[in-house]
Formats: sequence, C-alpha cells, structure tokens
Amino acid sequence: MRMILFGPPGAGKGTQAARLLERHPEIAHLSTGDMLRAAVAEGTALGKQADAFMKAGDLVPDELVVGLVMERLQKPDCQDGFMLDGFPRTVPQAAALDKALDAAGIALDHVVVIEVPDELIVDRITGRRMDPETGAIYHMKFDPPPAEVLDRVIQRKDDTAEAVTSRLAKYHSETTPVLPLYQDKGIVRLIDGVGPPHEVALRIETAL
Repeated sequence: MRMILFGPPGAGKGTQAARLLERHPEIAHLSTGDMLRAAVAEGTALGKQADAFMKAGDLVPDELVVGLVMERLQKPDCQDGFMLDGFPRTVPQAAALDKALDAAGIALDHVVVIEVPDELIVDRITGRRMDPETGAIYHMKFDPPPAEVLDRVIQRKDDTAEAVTSRLAKYHSETTPVLPLYQDKGIVRLIDGVGPPHEVALRIETAL
C-alpha cells in the first residue's frame, strides 16, 4: 500500500498515522523532516546539499526534497509500501513528486484526507494547555488539567487563535489545491475526522 496522508493542523493526523502504522506494520512512515535529518546525518550527496540550505536559513528547494523522497523510497523497508506524511504541501511539490514517481514506475494507491471544520480545529487547538514541568498536554474542555497543576499550565505560541487561523489559511491556500491532481486519478479518500479517534480510524480503514 502506497499512500499520502493529508489533513489540516489539529485534524488528528498524527494520531491516525500512528494507528495506521499499528495496523499496517509493513509500510514505512515517511516524514520529510525525518528524511532531511537522516540524509544530513548520513552525509549523502543530497543530504550535504540540503544541509547547506538549512545552515544558511533557507528553505530546501522542492526538487531536492523530491530527490530525498525518491532516494528514501529505494530502501528495503519501502518495498511493501509507504505512507508520505506532510508532503507534498504545494501544487509544485505535488507535480514534481508525481513526475518522479511516474519515472520510477511507482503508483500511489490512496491519498487519505482527514477533514475537520475550521471552527472545530480552532476549538481543539486553542483549548490545549501544556504543563511546563512535565510536558503533559491537556485540553481545557476535553481533558482538563488536574487542580494541582491548573495554575502553572501554559498556552503555547502555536496554539493561539491567531496562529491557528494563520496555519489554516496557509493549508487552504497551499495544500488544498493539491487534491484535484489526485482526484483526477480516482485515489482520494475523504475521511470525516470528527469524532473519537477509534471511529476516525475505522473510517480510514473502511476507505482503504
């Protein structure tokens, strides 16, 4: 099974990725961040190029990231399938990846999109609080912090309404337009992401 996992911030993508990997241990979990760090650590030719961009404070070019993805797909643990998580994020990235996959004779089976209304995402994220002493994450509505830690929990900068709204706007303007490229291939699976994680996981499994 070869798939891409999409979803806006706060849609539960991380939770569902972990559940998918539990049910399908034969597939490799591919995060571009992990790939970049591994390539730099291994000192591969692409890793050295990526490292130079990152040290200069620049974004790694799309063609270089696609090259890293294709290099990673050649490794043995990807032969029985993979899940690309968080890539591609833009139409140019998707087009470059599509071209590289076609050239390598690799066909995607599924593009799973977890859908959650923006207002619910804002509610989910802005309600999060972190205990700076333990790192524990709570939610003021769904999982309130115990009384003994209530005074010290904090809201992270990424969890403010302004930050969430900005991240959602970026997702809708840059990532949502990627989907028609895959809808034309008939491989997009739209998943209702509202509800308990186990119910969302069942919807994903049914769609697959």
